Amino acid sequence: MNKYCICFISFYFLFMMSMLFFLFMIYFIMNNMTIFLEWEIISFNSMNIVFSILLDWMSLLFMMFVLLISSVVIYYSKSYMSSELNLNRFIMLVLLFVFSMVLLIISPNIISILLGWDGLGLVSYCLVIYYQNIKSYNAGMLTALSNRIGDVFILMVISWMMNYGSWNYFFYLDFMKNDIMMLYISIMIILAAMTKSAQIPFSSWLPAAMAAPTPVSALVHSSTLVTAGVYLLIRFNLLLLDMFFLKILLLLSSLTMFMAGISANYEFDLKKIIALSTLSQLGLMMSILSMGLPDLAFFHLLTHAMFKALLFMCAGMIIHMMNDIQDIRLMGGISYSIPLTSLCMNISNMALCGIPFLAGFYSKDMILEMLSMSNLNFFIFILYYISTGLTVFYSFRLMMYLMIDDFNLLSIFNLYDEDYIMLKSMFVLMLMSVISGSFLMWMIFSYPYMIYLPFNMKMMVIYVMLIGCFLGYLISSMNIYSVNKFLKVYNFSNFLCLMWFLPNLSTYGLNFNFLNFGQNLLKNIDMGWSELYSSQGMFMIFKKYFIFYNFFHYKNYKIYLFSFILWMMIIF
Repeated sequence: MNKYCICFISFYFLFMMSMLFFLFMIYFIMNNMTIFLEWEIISFNSMNIVFSILLDWMSLLFMMFVLLISSVVIYYSKSYMSSELNLNRFIMLVLLFVFSMVLLIISPNIISILLGWDGLGLVSYCLVIYYQNIKSYNAGMLTALSNRIGDVFILMVISWMMNYGSWNYFFYLDFMKNDIMMLYISIMIILAAMTKSAQIPFSSWLPAAMAAPTPVSALVHSSTLVTAGVYLLIRFNLLLLDMFFLKILLLLSSLTMFMAGISANYEFDLKKIIALSTLSQLGLMMSILSMGLPDLAFFHLLTHAMFKALLFMCAGMIIHMMNDIQDIRLMGGISYSIPLTSLCMNISNMALCGIPFLAGFYSKDMILEMLSMSNLNFFIFILYYISTGLTVFYSFRLMMYLMIDDFNLLSIFNLYDEDYIMLKSMFVLMLMSVISGSFLMWMIFSYPYMIYLPFNMKMMVIYVMLIGCFLGYLISSMNIYSVNKFLKVYNFSNFLCLMWFLPNLSTYGLNFNFLNFGQNLLKNIDMGWSELYSSQGMFMIFKKYFIFYNFFHYKNYKIYLFSFILWMMIIF
């Protein structure tokens, strides 16, 4: 069987399912329908273990987006991973990943959510370590262990919900929201979502997961792994009302957005810049969720999925062309050699910035205007607008380095014509990056949001975008004088560049003491006293005894018989 066959089969199947879910979703929205299916697996002591499926417009729409992006990514992988010997294994892993996400989306039951949640964590580990080297193994370990924290919280929620007699959390969301037990459950759900969606202090795994192949990055960072936490909170949104913990979540997610925006401006690795922009957008989704606007968070989640997947696919194409160079300082002038990929890259970049009438504008503009209308303090307001400006800042800087700057001679021999298999998949997402914002706005919000603000407040988004563009231009034309100024504040720049030292704190900072303690235990107890006084010591005693026994008894047959008779007398 041809190794490309499974690519095409998977692509057509996922694409057709995506279109089918789209039609279903329109039918469900028009008729305001929800389907709730339950299959009882086992029942004991008034405790029912049931497999439940919830189909409403939200789950169907999200599944449509996940399946569309994954089908396009698999089609893209046919060319991108063409030199891979085990392409079928790679496609199977991606399909497992998508299946885990679908299971998470349609589950109103906390146990089946755990299956999808854990499936995402385990399969993502396999995909991050796909290129088998030390860096990938470290990144995979960090990803898996960070996600395990969230799994532990979900397990605690499962054990806590046994008190209610069922794990279908949908039944309790409304009438149990004032119960003190539900407060603990909602805190654990928020913590689980923070680990999966990489909020401070769990942010360091997300840029590390860039060790995965680029098609996987496009899938992971757009619609699957990192959005699982946001989706879970959208589903649990009735519990998240008027809590002190939500204010902490708002602060942490706003800081995540701010921190990722600053770090992306210092970064020179193409994939890491896009990963940090994902982190920034996740902070935006989580913070708008903590304000009590789940529909807006879901809207931004979907529009973001389209242009972020496209951004990663364009980056993969550029890295491919540049002979596996990821440093943006060694690129430049690529719009002359790969114009169509540059077109896709620029459109997705502009959608990320929130340029009017592209996908990102509709959700981002509405979020910022809702923020301007709300009664939040000035600190959060400033953080939001600065973070939006920083998004435009690093996007423009990236565009300057890749498209507008002069051609760098390091990669001149690696230019080739564009790959049309990759381009076809990118054009599907490019179309969606342009139109998805407007058509989702018409579908999700049954009535138009009328946001009335003073002229300057209304134009605030445009102001910060223009300032961000200008700063991006300035920083991309740095020369030797700027480098000298940069060296004056080297320590502070280092702090901002390394994500506020979060990777060091959450890996080496946490691990060192535990690993050191473990090594001492192994050296002094396992290999030391316990070895001497237990297995190894007993073995040596028996060994000496048997050597003596052999020497003493087999040399003298009479003594042997006498000791045997003595032994028999003692027994009887």
